[in-house]
Amino acid sequence: MRLSLVALGRSAWKGPFVVPLPIAEAKKNGTPIRTNARSCTILPQFVGLKFQVHNGKDYVHINITEDMVGSKLGEFSHTRKRFKYTQTKNK
Repeated sequence: MRLSLVALGRSAWKGPFVVPLPIAEAKKNGTPIRTNARSCTILPQFVGLKFQVHNGKDYVHINITEDMVGSKLGEFSHTRKRFKYTQTKNK
């Protein structure tokens, strides 16, 4: 697990913030875990699993890799769209 500001945001004696998730079923069936818990910390047990994290409108598909351990689920499902300025031509 990499040391980052995310890991330093919570007291060490409390441990990471984790919501109870059906990990055993997801490993057995290979189905994605659908959750609204954007503040849940990604643990090493989540590596290789598929998640669907709610961004306020839709569920965003996320595949967990080793680089994501220690981060939050919400960091990978963006809630805002990029701004694109498009000008239409009137003929």
